[in-house]
Amino acid sequence: MNKELDWPRIAHLMKIGIAASMMVLAGDMLLGWGMHDAAKQGLEGFLSAYLNLSDGRIFWSSLLGLIGIPLEALCSFAVYRLIVPYSSRMAHLYRSGILGVLAFGGCGVHVPCLASVFFYKYMMAANSETALDVTVRFGLYFLLPSMILFFIFWLVHQIAHIAAFSKGLTPYPKWCWIFCPAVGMALTMLLKFFPETPLRNALTAGWISIGNLWMFGGLLATMKKAKEK
Repeated sequence: MNKELDWPRIAHLMKIGIAASMMVLAGDMLLGWGMHDAAKQGLEGFLSAYLNLSDGRIFWSSLLGLIGIPLEALCSFAVYRLIVPYSSRMAHLYRSGILGVLAFGGCGVHVPCLASVFFYKYMMAANSETALDVTVRFGLYFLLPSMILFFIFWLVHQIAHIAAFSKGLTPYPKWCWIFCPAVGMALTMLLKFFPETPLRNALTAGWISIGNLWMFGGLLATMKKAKEK
């Protein structure tokens, strides 16, 4: 099976994936760097961290995600290439997940999230009494549908990834299933148990991009073991 794998191209895709994930993480940290208002609860408290964001930070966060997220998804074809010689069925399932993330991740979820932040910021300045209700309605109409679709495909992506590695349907050792984005995301969210700081909030805002960094970096670092196998 290893003879059918184009290792240089797979490694190249993973390296580009690392760069793309760093790009998205930079955008996420631009968004997340701040503190929540402890006097406010629920969604209002969550959104309070974004009221002081400059328009420039919102723009750059949006643009970096718009470019970086599709690039991350395309680089996931490195993993697809690892699976397809062993199981075309699992590879096709994995590819379906990639295509959904590619379609909905950047334009469907990331950019509308930034649009909602921008909308809330200026609604608060215009009419603080109705800002939250109108922003929630804005999110329900323009963000929630694509977010639901994105997470359906993302879930397919993660299930196929874990199943392929844990069942030995790649050249990697089975334990390398841990190098999937979901594990990296879960590890990142452990930071929520630490006291709130701007850095903690910025890193947890980038949990998906850190998850992708975990995948690309981990698989690239253990590639030698896969080649030996």
